[in-house]
Parts: sequence; C-alpha cells; structure tokens
Amino acid sequence: MTFRGVATRIRAAVGITGAQLWHHRLRLGLAIVGVVLAVLSVTLLAGAGLGVIDTGTQQFESADRDLWVTADETRITSAGGGGFENSLLDSRTVATEMETHDGVSNAVPLAFETIYIGTDPDDDFQTVIATGVPGSGSAVSVTDGEGLTGDPHYAGGTYDGNTTDEVLIDETTANSLDLGVGDTIYAGGSLSAARNGERTVVGISPTFEQMLGTPTVTMPLSELHATTGETGFEPATFITLSLEDDAQVETVQRDLQEDFPEYDIRTDQQQLEAVLGEQVLVLAGGVTIVGLAVVSGTALTVALLALVVHQQRRTVAALRAIGLSPRLLLVTVAGQGLVIGTVGGLIGVALTPPAASLLNHLGAAVVGFDGLVQTEPWVLAGGFSIAVGIGTLGSIVAGWRLTRRNPLEDL
Repeated sequence: MTFRGVATRIRAAVGITGAQLWHHRLRLGLAIVGVVLAVLSVTLLAGAGLGVIDTGTQQFESADRDLWVTADETRITSAGGGGFENSLLDSRTVATEMETHDGVSNAVPLAFETIYIGTDPDDDFQTVIATGVPGSGSAVSVTDGEGLTGDPHYAGGTYDGNTTDEVLIDETTANSLDLGVGDTIYAGGSLSAARNGERTVVGISPTFEQMLGTPTVTMPLSELHATTGETGFEPATFITLSLEDDAQVETVQRDLQEDFPEYDIRTDQQQLEAVLGEQVLVLAGGVTIVGLAVVSGTALTVALLALVVHQQRRTVAALRAIGLSPRLLLVTVAGQGLVIGTVGGLIGVALTPPAASLLNHLGAAVVGFDGLVQTEPWVLAGGFSIAVGIGTLGSIVAGWRLTRRNPLEDL
C-alpha cells in the first residue's frame, strides 16, 4: 500500500472517530467521567496503601532516636485511643546503667499511660495518652512556650520531692479544649486523681502526637507514675538511646545486647518491625489495597471502554455493510479509546492531589495521622497509563470482537 493510501485511511479513521464522538457527546462525557473515577480509584487507593505501609516508619523516624530498648514484646494497646503497653520495669535504673556505656550520650525511659484530663474538675473528663519523660531535654520538641523544667519529684527514687505540676499538650488537645500556655488543666490516672490534679500547661509539643497519631499530654515521668500508682515498678514502654556522633550504631547495639541480654535492643527499623510483628494485617492490608487499586482500576477501565464500543455495534455493522474494512474499523475504535482514556486520565491525575488532600484532612481528624494518602509521581503515572494503555487495548479487543460478528445480526 502506498503512503498516500495509508494517509487516506488514517484521515478516514480520524474523521469517523471524530464524527462518532461528536454525535454521541453525552456518551463521550459519561465515558470520560467513568475513566476519571477509574483513575481516582487507582491513585487514591494505591496512595492509601502506601500511606498505611509508610506511616509507621515515619512515626519512628520522627522520634530521632538511634536505638530502642524494650522488654518482651512491644504490644500496641487500644486503651484510651491507642498507645503501647509498659513492660520494661525498673526503667530508671536500667536507663542510668545504659547511659554509662561507651558511645551512649543519652538514655531516656518513655512510659505511655491512659489518663483523664479536663478543664474543670466538675465537668466531664476525656481520656488521652499521657507520656512520661524524665524531665526536660532533647526527647521532646516544643513549638510554643517552654519545656518541662525537670523531674524533682523522683528524688533519687524516693518520690518525696516537690511536684512541678507541669504538662505539655499537643496542638489538637489545645484546640479541642481551648487551652494555651499558662492555662490550667486537670489530669490524673483516675477520675478522683484528675479532679485533684491541677496542672499548668507550660508548652505545646507535637512530638508524641506525631509518634502515636493521637492526642497526648506529656508530664514528668515520676509524676505520671505517681498519678497512675506505679511508683514501685517504674514501668516504661521504651528506653530510647541517643549515641555519640562518632559512635557506630551496629557496634553499640551489639555491645549493649551482650551486656543486657534480658532486653531487646533495636534500631528504628527493627523496632518498627517488632511493633507491627503482631499487626500483620496492617501491612497485609496496605499491600492488598495497592493491589486492589490496580486490579479494580484496570477492570473498570476495560469494562467501561468495552461497553462504549459495544454500544456502537449497529454503527459498526452498518459501516461494514457498506464496505469499510475491519482494519479501518479497529483503528477508529482504538482512536475513540485513546481520546477517552487520555482526557479521562489527565482529568483524573489533576483531581488526585486535591482529593488526596481532602482525604488526608479527614484521616487526620478521625485517626490522627497526617499523610495517609500519598500521591507519589509513579502512582499518578500508573493511573494515567492504565487509563490510556489499558483503555485503548480494551477498546481494540472489544472492536475486534465486533468485527468478527455477522453484520446482519446487529442491523
């Protein structure tokens, strides 16, 4: 076939494609909307799956610790909105011993407990996760106000020192209770302790809200143990270790593990895996969501374009009856799929960031985690590729099946 003949066929295919799309504008619009929804199902579901997998890692990395020390398994608890169980006993003594080890610059025991808080001792109280830290230091960042001044109540393990009655709260708690630096809050491990536990908000800290994904109150560790009745055991969830700048993490980890075999000493990544070890469904759910997004988006796109082509069976039969070749009809059908897939894909990709932002705001309000839907470039590219590539291929397959039918069956 000559070049002129090929050009003539292409012009004819383009003309027929344009005529079909223009003549059935409503069908074209609905098909594009369908492709947009298919693309959004791919990008948003896949982005949610990635967020589920990645969120845990981000929370541990935000703590900026080199090593994590635990006793037994680190279990997630749903009490009071979430957190961890405290299984590391005599945490103060253990932290002091580890802090003297070569390469360790700082050892901080962290305890997480459910407590009651409120702004009026006569009103209702709500439960939040309280984090106990041994005074001030680099373990807690403060965005407004001051940090905790110390932990004098501990008094070398006697718990006879003066209490500071200071707390740090996160931004969510501050907004929900209309609190600011210098305001009074009532907090305690029981309702009676909370009603008599008048404390002063000395600062706003995002540290443990980012780590746990839930509203938090931070107070001196000894005061948390006192209000929850655990001064005799001094339990903690973790002891977090910061190392000297020139220390090798693997070397210090190995040496500490030899000196303290009764504890598990892990890096950030290892600790995350340990925390989620019994939460296999969380990770499996993330992977499943990504896979489901691809499969459902592909199936929806193919089914949609196949339906669009199938609705043209009488037109295709009429064109074949007047002598139009099956090959030219396939080019025409593929052109329609390409146009619909491209336009729908572009719109879907453009709508993904604002839709993801909306879902992230809802996610932050419901579960406390930001960025649960991640719009990575390769996710957007995947959604667009499915719309264009799979959509066009689906149209060609559906068109090929039509060309195999007897035209008289559809006329």
